Amino acid sequence: MTIKSIQSLVDSAMQEIKTINANEAYEMFEGNNCNLIDIREINELDNTGRVEGANHIPRGMLEVYLDPNSPIIQNRQVDKNKELILFCAGGVRSALAVKSLKEMGYEKISHIDGGFAAMSNSGFKII
Repeated sequence: MTIKSIQSLVDSAMQEIKTINANEAYEMFEGNNCNLIDIREINELDNTGRVEGANHIPRGMLEVYLDPNSPIIQNRQVDKNKELILFCAGGVRSALAVKSLKEMGYEKISHIDGGFAAMSNSGFKII
């Protein structure tokens, strides 16, 4: 068995997932039509700031927190009827995370091309 590179995993995921740009995400966010989910690690948020209004769910806990029986879903902190838009620093982790959540059954899900870096240069407020 050949061990796959991260690039081959991302390339494969990109064939199956929805990718949007930061401006498209901003329009959906402003219209209250999505859940914006930052999957970066807490130290990244501490170092670069965070997007105002985004939920923070670190990548390592994403499937646990977005389990249909989790308190986050049950208490509607994340509305599973709205689009879930994931982002990381640049788009690698979020691409893989979207693929994983699709496998869990999430259909309204996408990630932001360029991640936080692209969002910092768009309309999102960084705090």
